[in-house]
Amino acid sequence: MRSGLRSHPVVWTAIALLLLTALWAALNSPVSLITQIAIYTLYGAGVNLLVGYTGLVPFGASVFFGCASYLAAFLISAHIGNEFSAIVLSIIFSMLLALAIGAVILRRRGLYFSLLTLAFSQIAFEIAYKWTSITGGENGMQGISRTVLVSDWTYHFFVVAVVLAGLWLLWRLAHAPFGRVLQAVRDNEQRARSIGYNVYVIRLGAMVLMAAAVGCAGALLTFQLQGVYADNLSWQHAGDSLLMTVLGGVHHFLGPLWGAIAFTLMQDRLSAITENWWLIFAPFLMAFALLSPEGVQGLAQRLRGRQRWTLTRNTIPPRPASIKPYESRAQAMDRDKPILSTRGLSKRFGSLVTASDIDLDFRPFVLHSLIGPNGAGKTTFFNMLAGVLPPSAGRIFFDGADITRLPIHARARRGISRSFQILSIFENLTVFENVRIAVQAQTIGARGLFRDAHENSAINDRTWSILDAVGIADKAADPAASLPHGAKRLLEIAVTLAVESKALLLDEPLAGLAEADRVIVAALIKKLSATHAVLLIEHDIDRVLAISDRISVLHQGRIIADGKPAEVAANPEVIAAYLGAKDDGERAAPPAIERKAYASAPVLLKASGLFAGYSGSTVLADIDMIVHEGEAVALLGRNGVGKTTTLSAITGRIPLSSGSVAFKGERIDGKRTFEINRLGVSLVPEGRRLFPNLTVLENLQLAVRPGGLGIEEVFELFPRLRARQKAKAENISGGERQMVAIARALVVPSKLILLDEPFEGLAPAVVNEVMEALTKLRGRVAMVIVEHHAETVLPIVDRAYVLVNGSIGFGGDAAQLEADHDLQKRLLGVVQAQETAAG
Repeated sequence: MRSGLRSHPVVWTAIALLLLTALWAALNSPVSLITQIAIYTLYGAGVNLLVGYTGLVPFGASVFFGCASYLAAFLISAHIGNEFSAIVLSIIFSMLLALAIGAVILRRRGLYFSLLTLAFSQIAFEIAYKWTSITGGENGMQGISRTVLVSDWTYHFFVVAVVLAGLWLLWRLAHAPFGRVLQAVRDNEQRARSIGYNVYVIRLGAMVLMAAAVGCAGALLTFQLQGVYADNLSWQHAGDSLLMTVLGGVHHFLGPLWGAIAFTLMQDRLSAITENWWLIFAPFLMAFALLSPEGVQGLAQRLRGRQRWTLTRNTIPPRPASIKPYESRAQAMDRDKPILSTRGLSKRFGSLVTASDIDLDFRPFVLHSLIGPNGAGKTTFFNMLAGVLPPSAGRIFFDGADITRLPIHARARRGISRSFQILSIFENLTVFENVRIAVQAQTIGARGLFRDAHENSAINDRTWSILDAVGIADKAADPAASLPHGAKRLLEIAVTLAVESKALLLDEPLAGLAEADRVIVAALIKKLSATHAVLLIEHDIDRVLAISDRISVLHQGRIIADGKPAEVAANPEVIAAYLGAKDDGERAAPPAIERKAYASAPVLLKASGLFAGYSGSTVLADIDMIVHEGEAVALLGRNGVGKTTTLSAITGRIPLSSGSVAFKGERIDGKRTFEINRLGVSLVPEGRRLFPNLTVLENLQLAVRPGGLGIEEVFELFPRLRARQKAKAENISGGERQMVAIARALVVPSKLILLDEPFEGLAPAVVNEVMEALTKLRGRVAMVIVEHHAETVLPIVDRAYVLVNGSIGFGGDAAQLEADHDLQKRLLGVVQAQETAAG
């Protein structure tokens, strides 16, 4: 055998079925059992088109299986054609039924989709079971004779041939443009939309094709049994095909074959022993699910030490001897006309305004950055531009056309592409396939059911050019999930480029990157601005001001500055937004405090050499931090530098890459979050995270433990909570919610309280109340207060740490930092970046 033929899954299916046939013939056993295995293999393979390839789990695919079975029986009973025509008509009917059902239920996802398929199957069962005059009811329809394939052996080999042909078509489909898109949708629906695919239509197409395979299997079973029964539609059997697929391995093309063999043979043998055979089979299934979640084939791979998904070939098109240089197809834009504009763009979530009357123009070949403090509305603005969120008011124009109401995929096809704040790639596809899928979206889309997508040389050449342009062509064959974080960022930019964009919307592309990777990615972004319109959101202000041509600043949903980097950096309103000047109402003077030297107090918390991040990214790099008993410490830094990540690392919400955290001399890194909390470390999270349907008092009572403050003590600290104690948390103000969140941390026996942005979004009067309460807590409990407005928090703390790009940029007395305004500006504001840009 040639290598390709030897590894072809259809060849292995043929070998397995023929060996089973020969074995049953040698045993002189009825071949009908092997016929049934073949039919169930096709049934499972059809279902796996949704589960393994598309990411949808149908609990009730039996509705297509059973209905096709009945149609075949009706046709033969009415003497319309023979078994061949009945099978063909059953397939067509099943596809039309899937088109109708899918058009309705695919508007829901996840569990809702699964339950809706089961509901349709149960409806069909009730009709078949109770419409006795037509369907035979409980007894079904019997005596459905085969007029051409009369003998069992003839019919058996016919079924094997049909199943092999069906599997061959499904294998071709998996490698065709449509099948490749299905796998992208499975991995990342949001990303698939953002590069131009209509996910709803693609899933509907997958459901119709699934129904074709399942309907064919249903009709084949009718002629094998020479009858049809309602049981195949009932909820007891609706999940049989799904069970077989999972048992064999949903991430393997041959999974349904191995699952059908195991399920059918075990059912046959065990049912001969006892009618309660499920009592034996169920523990076997549970053990298999726990020990080998990738099924029979996954177990075999594990024993061989070669684990990978086998839904498609593990190959990519050959690399050209010479890769064509990347050329942007957007260079024909008129640099004198805006490519993207907004007029009066606003967004409200109830009473919360996150964007207010924004007028901006983005021009070709300009790197236009959008900056602002946390909660300024930057990502909301991006999401409106990309089509993720509809605006509450205003209009968006792209290349002269109004696109305000266009969906995401339609905007992508016009030339708007975006990256995401959190990495958004197709993790289970190769690097090459990630980019090729995006290139395909702009050329043939998902058209093509049976031609090999990798045979399109024009798409392949364009893919290689883009990979080479971002510097990851050498990693083309690697799974995207295996890349380091910096390479994943480059891959995401490559996917964004592949959309043939005129405008690139890049949302924090430097987030979580090491310094070396930041230099590479920033240089690439600057290079791309020479051939595209680039709109950049980024928290690394130094780098933004160094590479940008123009900067707009958002604060509290409105534009407060727009112009060249040097102008923006010197703008007093921008400095106020970043450093916390009195720009949103007068605040009372900070409460007078007596700072104490806590260096002689016992060390309560010690973090040493912390490295941590998310999904392979490095957010924290070599963090050293000490908190003494009773001490108040501020943790400052621009947004995006790792302040919240530091709190998450201390409380065990994310694992450490390296380093240690000790509390009262005991190592707590590696402990679970609730264990750390019970030791005396409490977190007041950003966003409060109360139980909205419980009252203020009930939220506090849930947290009360011996050793913490009493409810009455908490009400003395926050008097307004006493009056609001019977109000539900969802009906109180943001300031009151913050008070409840702090109080909740106090009613447990906390030695250390970590407060994440406790003043964020609060009115000045409420900030004063919270500050006064925190001042009263000084000395009674140690506190770490995360805040990006230094002016607010420095007067009430003893020491301060400032994070700069994930590392400690300052650690010392709060009074020193409070008095040194130049140091504050250099570490927390925009002056350092301005000087860098000027230099």
